[in-house]
Amino acid sequence: MEEVARIVSHIRRHWPRTRILLRGDSGFAREALMAWCEANRVDFLFGLARNARLEETVRAELIAASLDAIRSFRPARRFKDFRYATLDSWSRERRVVGKAEVTGDKANPRFIVTSLAPAEIDGRRLYEKVYCARGEMENRIKECQLDLFADRTSAATMRANQLRLWFASMAYVLLCALRRIGLAHTRFADATCGTIRLRLLKLGALVCISVRRVKVAMASACPWRDEFALAHLRLAMAAA
Repeated sequence: MEEVARIVSHIRRHWPRTRILLRGDSGFAREALMAWCEANRVDFLFGLARNARLEETVRAELIAASLDAIRSFRPARRFKDFRYATLDSWSRERRVVGKAEVTGDKANPRFIVTSLAPAEIDGRRLYEKVYCARGEMENRIKECQLDLFADRTSAATMRANQLRLWFASMAYVLLCALRRIGLAHTRFADATCGTIRLRLLKLGALVCISVRRVKVAMASACPWRDEFALAHLRLAMAAA
């Protein structure tokens, strides 16, 4: 909570009218943090660990989703918007949205708690478009860590580790630009950084250096030569 307060105060010194939404998994759904957000004009959207009371609340929606899945032979989900409070740890009732999902014959209920009002955003959109975007953001962080080796923070000082992460972040920005500008409408338009690195950057080639040019000769059987050439042409045009 102390770190959230520090970051929020820093943001508001520069942008005092900016609306802030704090989004996190169920580990953040604690009374102290939610009460602090409510007292300091910070909206929150947290995952909420399921329990028997919550599952009982969406039991009818789970049954309806099961019938939908049986009829369509596809996963089905229903949503329920309700007020909820724990037995002793919360100071007040809060808005909770339950997702009653059935995949095959397996029920998978999930819950979120938020300060956002139902009149502002409905439960389905809140869960699918706002909360689930957190997972996509985490995928991008993992992409930077695993594909570009940004997990190496084993130096003795924080400053050295920060420099390592800064270089990895710059590499990520460059690869995103390559994907956005050079690889649009190709088979790599939605590729991960790891795929781009292995297929287009980590290649064997013959490099010939003369006074006026550097010539890179790739194998004629390279399966990605057309994408490579197109990306080179687009980047050269963008630079020009």
